[in-house]
Amino acid sequence: MTDYTIKDKVAIVGIGETRYYKAGQSPVSEFQLALEAIQKAVADAGLQVEDIDGFASYSDDRNDPVRLAAALGIPQIQFSNMHWGGGGGGVAGAVGNAAAAVVAGYAKHVVAFRALAQGQFGRFGQGHAGARVRGPMAYSMPYGLMSPAQMFAMRTQRFMYEHQISQEALCGIALASYKHAQQNPRAIMYGRPLTRESYYNSRWIVEPFHLFDCCLENDGAAAVVLTTAERARDLQQKPVYLMAAAQGSGYRQWTAAHNDPDYATSNFKTLAPRLFGMAGITPRDVDVAQVYENFTGGVLMSLVEHGLCAPEEAEAFCTNGNLEWPNGKLPLNTSGGNLAEAYMHGLELVLEGVRQMRGTSTCQGKDARTCLIAAGPMVAPVSDLLLRN
Repeated sequence: MTDYTIKDKVAIVGIGETRYYKAGQSPVSEFQLALEAIQKAVADAGLQVEDIDGFASYSDDRNDPVRLAAALGIPQIQFSNMHWGGGGGGVAGAVGNAAAAVVAGYAKHVVAFRALAQGQFGRFGQGHAGARVRGPMAYSMPYGLMSPAQMFAMRTQRFMYEHQISQEALCGIALASYKHAQQNPRAIMYGRPLTRESYYNSRWIVEPFHLFDCCLENDGAAAVVLTTAERARDLQQKPVYLMAAAQGSGYRQWTAAHNDPDYATSNFKTLAPRLFGMAGITPRDVDVAQVYENFTGGVLMSLVEHGLCAPEEAEAFCTNGNLEWPNGKLPLNTSGGNLAEAYMHGLELVLEGVRQMRGTSTCQGKDARTCLIAAGPMVAPVSDLLLRN
């Protein structure tokens, strides 16, 4: 075990979320969505809004903590933080930053949150044409490589080619998420099951991604409240402890320029060993996993890079119901995840991890004691959490 660790020093004590809407259809502003999710998370913890003294978010969230505090009537902010990087790589990182603030004594009760209202601000992750481009995108955008689906498809194709993995592995990941969404009334795809035939008959987005390999696009907000393990014992909910949090990136991992020396990677090769070292456990000890699905290819690579299966085992691991609740080897994205519950930029995966550890998931893992949350595969930086009950 590494000497420096937050293991069992911090607990998630409250979770909250809004209703999830189709992209652009939220009836209220993004700021109002953020306020609602935060208030629900605070109430879930049995705290008062005035108890919150810190905020953490990621991916250029537009909801300024100073404005949030003013609207909520919070008397003072003692910590505010934004995780670097676009996309979903900061999901676990924001929670980890909140945990660090609590351990350091910067704040007592910190909220990690994310809000999206794409009707108000535009579609997230869409490629945009312009007269000029600069930075890493200058190496790709002029040649038509503009969207996340295009960027991540090439990495996935390389990985599948190198390890002789077929489309069936991606199909298995999608089927698991959609199956779990059918048990979850909160899910956008609740009541809309996916069959193997429908998966293969759906249109190509960019090979190897069919339509159902791609995340949803939604409006809404989600939030979690963190505090010390000592304070958590006196609160309303069963504490869910952080065993470890890790964030970072491998050498020269930057998606947009596509000049990484290690190309076919989800970028967890340096993080995963640190994560399990901090927690003092091995991948074999993971009971349930919530892995960010920007696209199913990222999940495939993430499972391998966290040591949950070897590359040559990946296809068998992802097929034949092995990722499906209740009888699979490793129940994956048990609320439906980004593919079938909602794309709350991945923070809904943290909420589902907490439900699994509380024993309240709609696809509750039998005797589940540990949960892995992997955030934002194939972006830089990425981040990880390990939770326990």
